[in-house]
Formats: sequence, structure tokens, C-alpha cells
Amino acid sequence: MFINLSNHPSGLWEQEQVNMACRYGAIVDLPFPAVPAEEDEAYVVSLARQYARSIIERYRPETDVVHVMGEMCFSFALVRQLHEAGFTCVASTSERKVEDKGNGHKEVYFNFVRFRRYE
Repeated sequence: MFINLSNHPSGLWEQEQVNMACRYGAIVDLPFPAVPAEEDEAYVVSLARQYARSIIERYRPETDVVHVMGEMCFSFALVRQLHEAGFTCVASTSERKVEDKGNGHKEVYFNFVRFRRYE
């Protein structure tokens, strides 16, 4: 199973990214939580603990992989807790392309490249 915990549902991914995720198994989308900017570290760790507990109860570290992409402090805390439980966690990598449209306007494109394990 490929557990997608991000702000980007797999239904909106490029086909190449879907294909690479499916190498791990069926894709399950979990929405990434809103992490209030004003909250402190204890709040973020507690929220990560809740998400880790839910994932640990529902999935198996021997066969399931967790894709974690979102707010950095939450992601760090969650990945650390999932690693302690034996899960493999991955991040998606992309190539960023910027087109300067003039007058201070730019268009940014992200092209998926691969999944990389958190180590």
C-alpha cells in the first residue's frame, strides 16, 4: 500500500507519478492536516503523534509505505515517529521550471522525478 499524506490527492498527479507510487501497491490518499503557524512545537509533535497512531493502527510497516509531504516541522515529527514503528517514508521530488512572463510575473511548473526515502 502507498499511503499519500499530502495536500496533493493522487487523482491530480501525473501518470508517471501514479505509476511509480503503484510499484509500492494501491494508493490511499490521506489529507494533510492544517498546521496553524502560531502553534508551538509541542502542539506539532502532539498532532504528529495522533497521525502516527492512526497510521500505525491501520497499516503495516512490513508492506506499506508512507508518502509525507507538507509543513516541515509536522513532516519531520511524523516521519521520525513512523520510522520508530518500522515504516518506510518517502518524499516526492520534482524538477522546478520557471518561465519569466515579464512585468514581475512568473509561471512555475513542477515536474515529478521520483520518490526518495527519508533516511
